[in-house]
Amino acid sequence: MGETSRPWRVVAVRRLSEAQLAELSAVADVEYFEEVTDENRADFLAALSRAHGLIGGKLELDEAMLTEAPALQVVSTISVGYDHLPLAAMNRRGILLCNTPNVLTETTADTAFALIMATQRRLVELANRVRDGEWQTHVGREHFGVDVHGKTLGIVGAGRIGAAIARRGAMGFGMPILYTAASSKPELEASLGARRLELDALLAESDIVCLSVPYNDDTHHLIDAAALARMKPSAALINVARGKVVDEPALIEALQRGGIRAAGLDVFAEEPLLARSPLTAMDNVVATPHIGSATHETREAMAQLAVDNLVGALAGDGPLTAINEDAWRKSTVASGGAR
Repeated sequence: MGETSRPWRVVAVRRLSEAQLAELSAVADVEYFEEVTDENRADFLAALSRAHGLIGGKLELDEAMLTEAPALQVVSTISVGYDHLPLAAMNRRGILLCNTPNVLTETTADTAFALIMATQRRLVELANRVRDGEWQTHVGREHFGVDVHGKTLGIVGAGRIGAAIARRGAMGFGMPILYTAASSKPELEASLGARRLELDALLAESDIVCLSVPYNDDTHHLIDAAALARMKPSAALINVARGKVVDEPALIEALQRGGIRAAGLDVFAEEPLLARSPLTAMDNVVATPHIGSATHETREAMAQLAVDNLVGALAGDGPLTAINEDAWRKSTVASGGAR
């Protein structure tokens, strides 16, 4: 495919470097949007109606928009999660959906462990006291934290990220590891001594519960009032999964009454988190703005994988990481090749 032919049309939305845009532009006509707003939405939709490929972070796409994009063949999201995209409708159309797993595993696990450390040792609360000039004498019992080392760490969802969090806990801090998963993880059990439990038992035994499950119908409000009631009053909840895995009002109530001790949250039911949310005013909550993968190195790697997926799929070589490659290939074969 020569540089001058560029038979493809691509819409790109945010998170792409100049080098990555140049790579796309070598094989496609690219229309780039730094972000999609009310002011440029009509232009975005017009570009999408002509596009063969869509790439970007925080993509806005629904079934109605797919109907207005008859040429669309590939959607390459710069994220692992894809619950914001209409997968069933894409399968019916034979539109390939690619995501960016693996490259953010370690960085997200770092974020989870930062939240563990911050909640256990009350780092944000106490740092704010120093900043505000409230450190006038020695730190007394009322400001003590609790140890991380040796505490029982429960991992809800022992996929790539969950396993990486477990490794940090077991190998770095001597933490007994419990986990829930759809199937057993012999490698975690052999290398870390991890034990697989049902969710209720894990909640009851863990000192720290860390959520790393995908969001879907089965995990919506997985952690609800009943689940929170099973946790130790001394326990902390860490969420680097999706906000709606947790029933947020139930969590707020549990934190306010001392049902659990603390929460470290990188994700929320509504993002950005509203300033009026009670979570923003609680000393026993560490809230970060969905920064699980937000490092220069990781976001660059995610964007590059998304570019490689899109270019490979359009060129017919196939993507590196895809969600529904079987549906896409069946559609391509049925249509007699490239559409």
